[in-house]
Amino acid sequence: MRTEGVVRDLHAGAWRALLAGEDRPWHRRGKELVKKLATQGRLISSPPELPAVPGDDMAWCEEALASHARLGLTGGIIVTGPIKEAYRSEALVAPIDRLDGAAWWRSRSSAIRLQRTAQAYRQQLDLILRCANSIQFIDPYLNPAKDQYQDFADLLAGAGSRTPAPLIEIHIHRRRGADFDQLESDFRDKLGKELQAAGLQADVFVWDTGPILGRITTWYWFHDRYLISNLIGISLPNGFDTSRRADLTMWTRMGSRERDDVQREFDPTICITDSESRRLETASQPPWNRPPGWRTSIFPVTTSAVARQSG
Repeated sequence: MRTEGVVRDLHAGAWRALLAGEDRPWHRRGKELVKKLATQGRLISSPPELPAVPGDDMAWCEEALASHARLGLTGGIIVTGPIKEAYRSEALVAPIDRLDGAAWWRSRSSAIRLQRTAQAYRQQLDLILRCANSIQFIDPYLNPAKDQYQDFADLLAGAGSRTPAPLIEIHIHRRRGADFDQLESDFRDKLGKELQAAGLQADVFVWDTGPILGRITTWYWFHDRYLISNLIGISLPNGFDTSRRADLTMWTRMGSRERDDVQREFDPTICITDSESRRLETASQPPWNRPPGWRTSIFPVTTSAVARQSG
């Protein structure tokens, strides 16, 4: 739960307040779990469903079921044994000591095959777009002016209309000889209005390489594509482009360590100095696979100012 999903904080946060209080003898580990979920951004406030704050476990289960009826859960409702007895026929409700018996729990997987369509992408990323505090879209080929990325603006819009808005980063690679100003224009023209309408801003990171210790520039091309957020990391072999054919692709959930490694690899604040470059000339494994001279230019999509930064 701490690495795979999110938890609804029922009745506008009243559930968390109940667990934080001293009215009932909650187990220490349970209270610590809730604190960690909140710290990680995995405890998401859900609007009230019942007229009054639930007063017992049965009422809280009713609140959870009503929340599911309004916006379907992708998981289930975990309860104690006595509450499950009262909801014996409700497949969504599962006792905490027999989760393996719940179909929704057994169906969990670290990978999924899906069609390369905008609808399939939105369906699978809906929870992340609605709940994540930060999202990185990493795809070297991504350009909203290209036909295969024409649905990307709609995908981004799924993260909008909430406060505070998430931090959004888009990481692409500039081909050798490609015009930076044209790339900037493509992103502003194709994404600017849509992002503003959704109350969002996105920073585009355009990666290339620079001179290494004054020698001839070596051009480095990153190929792997990812979605990295504070909730999950996903490896996407085909990135965020769509296909008019019924092509299938496979997305794989990354471990937290691998997710953090990728996030650091694309962190523009991590700069490699000349002295570090000299040391890395004989190193077999540069930090996070980034070669000496790796640099980036950054511009915000939804404002007119351009801020370019080099590492």
